Amino acid sequence: MLNLVLFGPPGAGKGTQSEKLIEKYQLIHVSTGDLFRAHVKNQTELGKKVSQLMADGELVPDAITIAMLEEEVDKNPEAKGFVFDGFPRTVPQAAELDLFLERKGSKIAGVIALDVDQLELTKRIAERHKVSGRPDDDAEKLKKRISEYFDKTIHVLPYYEVQGKLNKVNGMNEISTVYNHLCAVIDKY
Repeated sequence: MLNLVLFGPPGAGKGTQSEKLIEKYQLIHVSTGDLFRAHVKNQTELGKKVSQLMADGELVPDAITIAMLEEEVDKNPEAKGFVFDGFPRTVPQAAELDLFLERKGSKIAGVIALDVDQLELTKRIAERHKVSGRPDDDAEKLKKRISEYFDKTIHVLPYYEVQGKLNKVNGMNEISTVYNHLCAVIDKY
């Protein structure tokens, strides 16, 4: 099973690249952000719990995030693998993901970090907000999400680097160039 973590700050292109990768490698895309938004939209119990956190740009507690992710993985027992997008965001989440996959007889094959500078991120998300109207893309929430990534989430990378699973790809290039670089990395697995 090919399990990948696509890592990067908001606006780095994880969603765009995930779409292309799941088609090529026939993987299941698991985006915690998409899952949270779906739960909020459908006003599930989980959606009610996380709605205010997301509205404030806060991270959802690990226990809720992990339970939701495990539920999503378990829905796809025949999957060839998964692309985890937006997860893990903390070292404890990374450790829990490893334990969960180990119980399923699997593991993370690799972690690919999309490197994009903060100026470009701000520009991309402003454009995305115009098109999609995502409430978590407004200017103030965006600043908080980017800050959260660079202050907290980025510290997950050394966890995977020690395991020899970390690869970095320049996310500042054209979409097709980034995709080709991602494929070159994935093909090694």
